Amino acid sequence: MNSIALISLLGTVLGYYLIKKLHQHHHHLYAAPAILLPIIIMVVMTLSHVSYGQYMQDTHWIVWLLSPVTVAFAIPIYEYRALVCEHVLAIGMGIILGMSAGVLSAWYLSQLFHFSPEITYSLMSRSISTPFAVELASHIHGSAELTTLFTIITGIVGMLVGDVVLAVLRLRSHIAEGASLGNAAHGFGSSKAMQRHKEQGVIASLTMVLAGIFMVLCGPQLIGLLTSFSA
Repeated sequence: MNSIALISLLGTVLGYYLIKKLHQHHHHLYAAPAILLPIIIMVVMTLSHVSYGQYMQDTHWIVWLLSPVTVAFAIPIYEYRALVCEHVLAIGMGIILGMSAGVLSAWYLSQLFHFSPEITYSLMSRSISTPFAVELASHIHGSAELTTLFTIITGIVGMLVGDVVLAVLRLRSHIAEGASLGNAAHGFGSSKAMQRHKEQGVIASLTMVLAGIFMVLCGPQLIGLLTSFSA
């Protein structure tokens, strides 16, 4: 590992730690690590002329750690297994419809703006958490780097506008609110849901994990069917 790679990796970890501490004392949205840290990283990368590809290569260990973190979401799901079993049909239908809507919207957006196949497939993979999205992208000829970027942007936007959208929809069920955040904003949405209510966080975590499994198993066939139908 060269010096630039080491600085990128350690700088990202240290930056997250410091901003996390800052956010604990100042509960403002702009001080959230998911918002402030990417902005700082982009500024530093621009000033130091470090490309996005190089940065992703230097910090790929952080992305790798997302896999065990995702598995850790099973703990609160197990604790609330009775609640999950009670609403398993509604959650399952929500996942199928949510993922289908995500794939279809990405496809038609790509057709509207004439995106390249690589960007199109990367966009169609971005509606699930990063470890699952990267795995799906590898099966449909998308870009792991672009998929990671699109997934993070999707999660951040979902976290930022989630409260507003749920307020407009006037949902009164923790199950519905948690499933919406987990489906739309995956890891970021699950974190946001846990801040709102523990039941919401559990359902959001379950939705995120099951949506990822569903898309890895069925996504390539769904996307292949869509592309062949539209050809």
